[in-house]
Amino acid sequence: MESLQALFSLGFATALTPANLMWALLGCTLGTAIGVLPGVGPAVTVALLLPVTHSIEPTGALIMLAGVYYGAMFGGSTTSILLNTPGEAGSIVSALEGNKMARRGRAGPALSTAAIGSFIAGTIATVMLTLLAPLAANMALKLGPVENFSLMVLTFAAVSAVLGNSPSKGMTALFFGLALGLIGIEEQSGQARFTMGQLPLIDGIDIVVVAMGLFAIGETLYSATYENGVKPKLETVKGSVWMSKSDWKRSFWPWLRGTAIGFPFGTIPAGGTEMPTFLSYSAEKKLARGKAKQEFGHGAIEGVAGPEAANNAAVTGTLVPLLTLGIPTSATAAIMLSAFQQYNIVPGPLLFDTYPELVWGLIASLYIGNVMLLVLNLPLVGLWVQLLKIPRPLLYGGIVVLATMGAYSLRQSWFDLMLLYLVGVVGFVMRRFDFPVVPLIVGLIVGPLAEKQFRRAMAINQGDATVFFTHPISLTILCLTAAIVLIPPLLRRRQALLAS
Repeated sequence: MESLQALFSLGFATALTPANLMWALLGCTLGTAIGVLPGVGPAVTVALLLPVTHSIEPTGALIMLAGVYYGAMFGGSTTSILLNTPGEAGSIVSALEGNKMARRGRAGPALSTAAIGSFIAGTIATVMLTLLAPLAANMALKLGPVENFSLMVLTFAAVSAVLGNSPSKGMTALFFGLALGLIGIEEQSGQARFTMGQLPLIDGIDIVVVAMGLFAIGETLYSATYENGVKPKLETVKGSVWMSKSDWKRSFWPWLRGTAIGFPFGTIPAGGTEMPTFLSYSAEKKLARGKAKQEFGHGAIEGVAGPEAANNAAVTGTLVPLLTLGIPTSATAAIMLSAFQQYNIVPGPLLFDTYPELVWGLIASLYIGNVMLLVLNLPLVGLWVQLLKIPRPLLYGGIVVLATMGAYSLRQSWFDLMLLYLVGVVGFVMRRFDFPVVPLIVGLIVGPLAEKQFRRAMAINQGDATVFFTHPISLTILCLTAAIVLIPPLLRRRQALLAS
């Protein structure tokens, strides 16, 4: 009841101001456009917008960035269905059935079930966020430095071991990010470390520059090098975009099941949007009966409805650990965490008490953004299709120019530009050799926070490291961490022995 009262008295009062409505609409529009464009994605866009948000009031800036994140999920389905080229990772599964529906002349119903399913899933997930986030924050208040450090170790292990095809590559990316996070002034002693005598490194590595280098420059270089020559066929939207009564009936339960699968995955480290969408697709395929079962693989509407609901619910789920614990569970959430930090706002259990207008305004904007995105996507689908005709070289060139201007605008420093391009090359190499980028960015952002919690825990317990194993909650978290790291390779080894 208190959550709902805060939502209406603080949240909607903040989100419905003309300025914040404008930022929400701008974010949703940009997000939809970015979701439609192949090879860009929300992480790139949020990274590019970070320098711009320096001059915007914090609540409006975060509302806009959340709108971009949300909008990309909506827009990504358009490219998957019409072009068979997912505009965002969470829309990969939607292409399996959505594009086949478009080839059969049913692009309209496919786009409709994606948009309406995204709206329903996003709204239900936002209600769950409204109810669960304050409870999670109250529970997090009971955690001390020992438990917080163990929780961050779990995050490191999850994003390293789960993302990508190789846990060793994930760990390598993580330790590289942790090493970058150590550069600069050490808090307790006040001594500079790992600066190599360079004055610009005294304040540490700028997270905004690293984010733009990895996601804007690195991804653009990779796309321009390896994906620019691909020219897939663009399907046209024939007939009405509205669904028939049968389509509604076949989509309803997949929407709800997709929501139930997606939201929990968003709340856990390395949950992301890919895993729940694949699980949702598999569930719908197994549950299909009659006509639906025959259509799977040839354009079944359930194969679009479920995954699209799952990816939007997962996006909302990422805000639970981000707002209540300050822990990002996806690349875009990690960059949004840096947006909080540039305003000297620390997400965590105290956020609901110290910045109630901001956090409830952000949650209320998700309800408003869902309605905006539904209006933007269905009636204006013809406009979004036109974006697919933008020449790729112009698109990539524009991203590089925007990233360069954004990096230079931070401190008007040549060092930031050099760092931007150096990190961009690192991002390109990581993408080329299948090193996951998320562990690096999580290590860079969360690493210094984990160090602070570790030092506090050791100081309180007079340097006794066994305290991490004597506190029950900490021990449980560390055991779960060990299971995440050790069980997958043991299972693979067992399968290899059985196969031989």
